[in-house]
Amino acid sequence: MSGIKPSRRWQPAFYPFKKEKFGRRLLAKTELIIKGPVFGCRMCGNCLLQETAMICPMECPKGLRNGPCGGVTPEKKCYVDETRDCIWYAIYKRALKTGRKETLLEVLPPLDYNKVGTETWGEVIRQVRKVGTVSFLSGYLSRDKEKSDRTWDSVFKTIRQPEWWAGDSDFHPASYQEPASNLETKLRNGEFIVATEVIPPLGAASGKLIRDIELVRPYVTAINFTDAASANPKMSSLACCRVANDLHVEPVLQIAARDTTRIGLQSTVIGSSQFGVKNILCVTGDSPKVGPAPTAEMNLLDIDSVQMLWILRKMRDEGIYLDGRNIKYPPMYFLGAATSPFASDPELQAIRDHKKVNAGAQFFQTNIIFEPSRLSNWMEELDKRDVLKKVFILVGIAPLKSYNVARYLHDKVPGVFLPENVLKRMEKAGDGAAEEGIQIVLEIIESLKGKKGVNGIHLMTLGWEDVVERIVKESGLTDPQTP
Repeated sequence: MSGIKPSRRWQPAFYPFKKEKFGRRLLAKTELIIKGPVFGCRMCGNCLLQETAMICPMECPKGLRNGPCGGVTPEKKCYVDETRDCIWYAIYKRALKTGRKETLLEVLPPLDYNKVGTETWGEVIRQVRKVGTVSFLSGYLSRDKEKSDRTWDSVFKTIRQPEWWAGDSDFHPASYQEPASNLETKLRNGEFIVATEVIPPLGAASGKLIRDIELVRPYVTAINFTDAASANPKMSSLACCRVANDLHVEPVLQIAARDTTRIGLQSTVIGSSQFGVKNILCVTGDSPKVGPAPTAEMNLLDIDSVQMLWILRKMRDEGIYLDGRNIKYPPMYFLGAATSPFASDPELQAIRDHKKVNAGAQFFQTNIIFEPSRLSNWMEELDKRDVLKKVFILVGIAPLKSYNVARYLHDKVPGVFLPENVLKRMEKAGDGAAEEGIQIVLEIIESLKGKKGVNGIHLMTLGWEDVVERIVKESGLTDPQTP
């Protein structure tokens, strides 16, 4: 660990997938010897150090290149490996300290495995020559800051933002006018909506799934189906969406980056349009660490949730695949993203969420919240960034059925925190814990009504689907599907 590289260990470097010329191999070896110990460089072939406060994001066990996941511990440790600091929290803190926080908004590309394991110094030299060595030096050393920045970007942004990606820091609103789904329609109309979650079945039979959907359908606008939550395989979210659509219920397709490649993402989304899917929620996904043994690959994701949003927005609005091919009949959908408002400091979390909105997120679904009063600080930071009017926010809430469930969420589920008073209430309730859990949810809903920036709730039942009717009715929320 060095002062420049505030991480516990240096992860193994990538190897190239092809044989390089001797000169490039020698340069790559030299680059690794120097940049490895100093920056934790893994030779990804697409260096981002200039945009990430000179701290390499590839030190993240998930390989996240656009910000932290929602599982940072209260001590700002990585939940995949709690012996090490969250590398993205270190990046954010240094960027704030050095006045470079806005550079963190640039949507950075996934790895190009044709370049992985190869050197980047030679590419920098070649790009400087292309710009003109004298022009580059004079422009960069200019007293005109704008000219200096443009000159720097003419080399380094060109390298880190290849033509097939062309990421930026700008807001990209949806190009369509009419709402893509009923969920979007109601949110645009200013309705305080209720969405919920139905847990996919463990087996191939759909009887219980259908019963659960029928149980909640009169009281919600849309139903979300998780994508192997907690890294536990179950019926796919896409299959559940098909079942819901056949029952004339609007589904939300959840796609976890953990199990998705850039190729699979594009194919799945094109296919999902054939099943009537009009809402898509992009999530990073829980690490396999929290799932059952044997543990799956924990080292690197092919794409992160921000990159998923970027790809899907361009498929919908620009009608192109990632490789530039045109889509004659682009899919239409309402894009969402997950967020954990309490995972980091409010200002830092707002940067992460701002980036998601810029990339294409039209609605947020938060992690489970038990302290609604703490939302204000996070939402104030979003408001400062002019983000609140660009995104709809559904606050995640969950009825606790027992003290053991409360304890499990607090101790085992990344990004979920229960305050001491809630834990004590559930413990004290004893046999009446289920009723106490419902009362806690009703209190939370009441505090959220009329709150600026909150557009509805996302009720995570944790398998307790038959409680939805009572919560909706006793909270005084209107039944969205009853005339």
